[in-house]
Formats: sequence, C-alpha cells, structure tokens
Amino acid sequence: MGFLPLDSPGRDAQPDYNPSKDFPGTLDSLSSSTLPVTHTDDHGQATPRGISTYRGLAAFELLTHAANQVPDRTAIVQGDQAWTYGQLEQLSQQAAAMLTRKGIQPGDRVGILLPNTAEYIIAVNAIWRCEAVAVAISPLMVSSEIESLLKHTDCHWVICLDVLASTITCPSVKLLLVSIREQLSTVNQLGYLWMRRQSIGAWTLVGDERHHGFWRETHATSDAAPQVSFDPAKTPAYILPTGGTTGAAKSVTLTHENMVANAWQQYMWTGQSFGVETMLAVLPFFHSYGMSAIVMAGTAMAATLVSHHRYNTHKTIELLNQFEPTVFHAVPAMLVAMNEKFRSHPLHSRSLKWVISGGASLDAAVADEFAQHSGALVVEGYGLSEASPVTHVGDLFGPPHYGTIGYPLPETACKIASPTHLDQAVAPGSIGELLIRGPQVMQGYWNDQDSTEKAFHNGWLCTGDLAVQHDDGTYEIVGRKKNLIITSGFNVYPSEVEAVLRSAPGVADAAVIGISDDKRGEVVKAFIVATTKAKWDESAVRSWCHDRLSKHKQPRVYELVTGDLPRNFLGKVIHRSLREDSRHDPGVQHPGKDGSADSPVDIPDSKNEVAS
Repeated sequence: MGFLPLDSPGRDAQPDYNPSKDFPGTLDSLSSSTLPVTHTDDHGQATPRGISTYRGLAAFELLTHAANQVPDRTAIVQGDQAWTYGQLEQLSQQAAAMLTRKGIQPGDRVGILLPNTAEYIIAVNAIWRCEAVAVAISPLMVSSEIESLLKHTDCHWVICLDVLASTITCPSVKLLLVSIREQLSTVNQLGYLWMRRQSIGAWTLVGDERHHGFWRETHATSDAAPQVSFDPAKTPAYILPTGGTTGAAKSVTLTHENMVANAWQQYMWTGQSFGVETMLAVLPFFHSYGMSAIVMAGTAMAATLVSHHRYNTHKTIELLNQFEPTVFHAVPAMLVAMNEKFRSHPLHSRSLKWVISGGASLDAAVADEFAQHSGALVVEGYGLSEASPVTHVGDLFGPPHYGTIGYPLPETACKIASPTHLDQAVAPGSIGELLIRGPQVMQGYWNDQDSTEKAFHNGWLCTGDLAVQHDDGTYEIVGRKKNLIITSGFNVYPSEVEAVLRSAPGVADAAVIGISDDKRGEVVKAFIVATTKAKWDESAVRSWCHDRLSKHKQPRVYELVTGDLPRNFLGKVIHRSLREDSRHDPGVQHPGKDGSADSPVDIPDSKNEVAS
C-alpha cells in the first residue's frame, strides 16, 4: 500500500502524535464570537453565559463562544488526557487551515470515521470552518456501505481512525489518519498496533500519497484559518446516513441552523445551564443522538464531556464513580445493563441529576430502577435524524412521566394527524401520526428530491411514528406507522402487545408483526426469546395474554427464537427483518384459547386502544 516495510512493532518506538501533550492550545488566535463575550451580574461581576439565539450562527460558533466565555474549562476528558475549550478552538482553527491547504473548498464533503474522541469534535468544527460539509460514517459500516455513501456524497477526503482505514476501499479517497493508541493500556496498545498493521500495512503512521497523519499535517500548518461568510439557514453542515431500519438508505442533510437550533433548544430545556455540567459521553458521536445531545448541546452548555471511545458497561460505571458526571444521555439497553450490575455492585456516586434516554422505548420499570440506583431524574426523549434529531424531552424540573416522551422543545410545533388523511387532526386523546415542524427540521435528503418530497406534507415533517397526546400535554409514542397491524379492521399497536409479552413468565424478550390472514387481513405473530427453553410454556403465555389483551390483539402465531431478536445498535427491534423472515417461514397457526383459530374478534373499548 506504499508504506515502508517494517519488521515489528518495536520500530514504533516513537509515540503517536499527541496534541494535548505536544501541542497545547493557546488563546492567541481565537476569533471573536458574534455574541457578547461577557455578561455581568448585579454586582458587576462577569458571568459566562451560553448563546442567546440560534439564528445567524454557524455550527462552529458554538465552540468559539464557549472558548471565549470559559477558555480554561475542561471540554473533554478521555483516558488520562484532557482538552480545554480554548485548546479545542485553537486546534480546530489550525486543522481548518490544514484542510484548506489540502484543497478543501466551500461545499466539499469530508467524511469522519472516528469513535468518540476529541479529534471528532476538532475535525467536525474544522470542516465547518472551511464551509465544507461533514459526512458521518459509522464504524459499524462495512466497506461496501462506506463506498456507496462516499460515492453518493461525492466525498474525496476522510478523517479516519487508522485501524479502520482498510474499510475505505475507494483508491481515489484520501485519508487523514488518527490514532487512539495512547489512550489504551499497555497490553491493549500491542493489540492496537497489530490492528493498525493489518489495516494500513505499517506499524507506524508513516504517510504516502493517499495516507496522511491528521495531527502531523495539522501541526505542520502555520496558515491562518480560512475566513468564510455564508447563510447558516441555507448552508449544509452535516450529512447523516439513515434508513437502516426502514428500508433504502438515505442521507439526511442538516444545515448549520438546524444543528445550532437543536443545540440551543436543548440548552434552553436545561434552564440555560452553562459552564457547570459534566456530561457522560458514551453515546456514539457518529449517530445523530450523540452528535446533537453531546457534541453540539454539550458545547452549547460548555459542559465537560467525559468520553470513552465506545460504550462498555463496566467502563461506564467506572467513569460515573471517578468523574461524577451530572448528565447522562443513554439508550434503554445501557440502562438495562447497568441496572444488572448495580444489583450486586451498588453505584457509589450520587452525582447524576439528569438521565435522558432516547433511541428506543424506555420501560418504566427500567427507568424507575435506574433512578433508585443513581438518585437521578430519568426522563425519556424522542427524535429522528431528520429533525437533528431531538424534538421532545421529559420535564427536567418536575416529576417523571414514565412511558411518555415529554413535551416539544422550544419553537417546535407538532400535531397528531390521521395516518390516512394527514390534513385531518385526530380527536384529543386519539392515536395518529406525529408531524413535526421547527428550526431543527432537515433541509432534505442529499441528492434525493423524491424522498425529500415524500418526507413532508404541507411543510410538516412526517415522522412515521404513531403517537397520542395526554391531558397533561405529554406525548407518548405508540409505534411505527408501518408496523401497525390491522386485523378485522381494528388497529393493533405492537408496543402494547410486546409490553404484555415481555412481562409474561418465562419470556426474556418479544416482538410482534402482522402476517397475512385470509379472513382478517392480518393476525398477530409473536417472536419469543425464552428465559430458558425448558421454561417455555406457550399455553401459559397465551393465557397471560388472554387476561390482559383484547382478543384481536392476542398473538395467534408464536415462534420461539434461538438467540436474540434483530436489533440495531440503539436496541430498537428491526421489525422489517422479522417480516422478511416470516415471508419465507410464516410459522404454524395455532388455535386460540377457545379452540377456534378463526373465532370473531372482540370489539375493543377506547381504553384498550391506547398503548400503555
């Protein structure tokens, strides 16, 4: 691959370039923020504050503002390394100068294939300072997926973790390599070196025509950061591939205003907390949730991010006890795993005050148990990549409303419409499709006008999620519109049936889909993961459902699953995969409890129509 042949990792005697040690940031060349640098209290003392508006701000100006307000505050900690906001600002400016020297022009796309590191924050801000567009690449993607994304976005540069370089197979794409070796233990560093050798063909970060060291190139650049001027409301900032759980892949395009607006909305939701919070940063930055809630909102709050390159339950608990963070953005699967640990090894720290769960539905029992272990307020939020992504969050200053996604964020409008007639609002307390409008809603899908038009209805973003608004103003997600099961004309919401199944004795996990039925159109099919095969008793589970669900909601077909249900990395069941499998093997239809497989369904009452 053009690298000098090396015999052993012993040749790598020189440590990888470490910007936090070798190139400490200074404030000499900090650009001035477009917002006031200081505010004064009643006694004339300067007090740092966050942004007062999202309008007119480029995405990189969140970092500039934090650096001007609290330059010496620690911005991110990873391992035994730490960076201040002043250092991140300085380094992102110098990296922007390096990218410009490499030929990056306004509008160019630059990929980022990195785990949770300071380099991710520096790189994305550097790209934005060039008026270029960052393309988020998941480390979970395989080579063919990455190649398709790079071709679709016409991306020719990628800032990449060295051990992942082999996943980028396009010879025309140039790489700026980053290493996290020095963040690892001595034993793990040896394994990392071997992975690097397998990926780039060398033990060291020696460059060639295609491969360049991100930090060496940045450090060698003495140019000033480029001066850019553009309309944040119209200029693309970030491209997010999406659609993995819903069908054909698409690329969400977010403007600078989209991203800053969503950060501002979350900052306002915290009561304008600035320069005081410590945030546990284990959600992946490459995902829309981690990018917005941690990287963007964390910067808007001038929070200290306690980061680890990937989620690990043991490590996350260790970070909780060591750094005592106050804010934790999580997905339900994380809370489930941590609860299991806490039952035998109680959490020592009581520092957490807010735990915000998203990505998938959060079980009330899981939320309550985590709150008991940690002393934190646990709330649920909601969003989608097309909305930057956060649109709803639970109240951070009141009692929890388990089972709901809380309230719309500031300047977010939403309505619940008939799934079949989107111009018609449903009656209060009724279920319909959730539609969203607000400054965080995307510009559209990259080079896909047809999909963009289908995603909107008269200016409203169609979420594809079925929801209900309760009397107290909170919203609850009932399920996906495309996962709705219609049997004999009655709606069945998978989330309700799945909750009942998961509470049944002997059931470890469950999911349901609709399968074709000549008489009813569809009937409910359940996929069951049993606690142990020896304890699986289908008749007992049928009886359990009979006592808790109307007849039309009760599964008529059961399939015992070996292993786990198909889920994405956020823990959300991929119902599409179950439907595809079921077409090949529809399973055996078993008679209902009354012995008749085709007995008429019950007429539901309104109470049972709303998922609990």
